[in-house]
Amino acid sequence: MLNERLRKRLKKDRPSTTITMRIPVDVVESLKAIAPAKGFSGYQTLLKSYISEGLRRDEAEYDQYSARKLVDALKRRGVAEELLRDALGEVEHSDP
Repeated sequence: MLNERLRKRLKKDRPSTTITMRIPVDVVESLKAIAPAKGFSGYQTLLKSYISEGLRRDEAEYDQYSARKLVDALKRRGVAEELLRDALGEVEHSDP
């Protein structure tokens, strides 16, 4: 299921900003060497890919944590375990 955050990221015309980062020279050299092998046009594109990958992973982890907190709150309010399992399964397996 695509959430709103992901839908926004898929837009081609979304705004961007310029940032400055200090990265060790050897890391930049490694990025430059690996980028073409992974099919990227340059090291900055590869770096953005790494950032996006880590961010998606962490966001999914956070979303799971939030869902678990909601399930726990609903359990405390007497919602049946089976009903919660069914609802979570439906959400996890629904199409965008």
